[in-house]
Amino acid sequence: MLYPYDPTFLLLIPAIILALYAQFKVQSTYARMSEIRSVKGLTGAQIGRKLLDNNNLSNIGVEQIAGNLTDNYDPRDKILHLSQGVYNSDSIAAVGIVAHEVGHAVQDSKAYVPLKIRSGLVPAANVGSQLAIPLFFIGLIFSSPMLMDVGIIAFSIAVAFTIITLPVEFNASHRAISLLSKGGYVEQDEVPLAKKVLDAAALTYVAATAMAVLNLVRLLALRGERRD
Repeated sequence: MLYPYDPTFLLLIPAIILALYAQFKVQSTYARMSEIRSVKGLTGAQIGRKLLDNNNLSNIGVEQIAGNLTDNYDPRDKILHLSQGVYNSDSIAAVGIVAHEVGHAVQDSKAYVPLKIRSGLVPAANVGSQLAIPLFFIGLIFSSPMLMDVGIIAFSIAVAFTIITLPVEFNASHRAISLLSKGGYVEQDEVPLAKKVLDAAALTYVAATAMAVLNLVRLLALRGERRD
């Protein structure tokens, strides 16, 4: 959100640059790896089913959803959701993405603590990300320290969510590579290619965290200028 004549906005420039680069990186890497078919020739849906079954997760379904790069595992409904481009594809990109989401399913089955913390923060983080900034700037405009502080507290929860997301995503990617290698779903020379897809995706989470942290620093700086 832009506010005229606010010099603290300059704090966000590094994060904005990183976010733009991360978006370019994930899109370009996904496009390249989508053109490379895996040697095994299994589609994303087939690999997802096999990986889940081999990890005693036969209770988890695999379903196709709309959108591009909308793949996710939802611990609430116990379903692996795969976008059309991944569900029906036998590309290296699809293989890596599916394995990553299965990694989340494995985390859930093993009660991985950072995932449980992140899941618990979801409701508060959603509210914080939507209302915190407006609340803070309403307080700033109308000289209400209380509203500014409420905004900062709410936004801090959203920042905590982005921070705890990092170990969750990195761990899921680590599990993904292990699942693919040990299960023999990819050839050894395909492992680095799948890892490129996961590394590019991880960069987007780093960028989101950087943006959130710098936004919090910005709010604190503005609040410091309006001390009671």
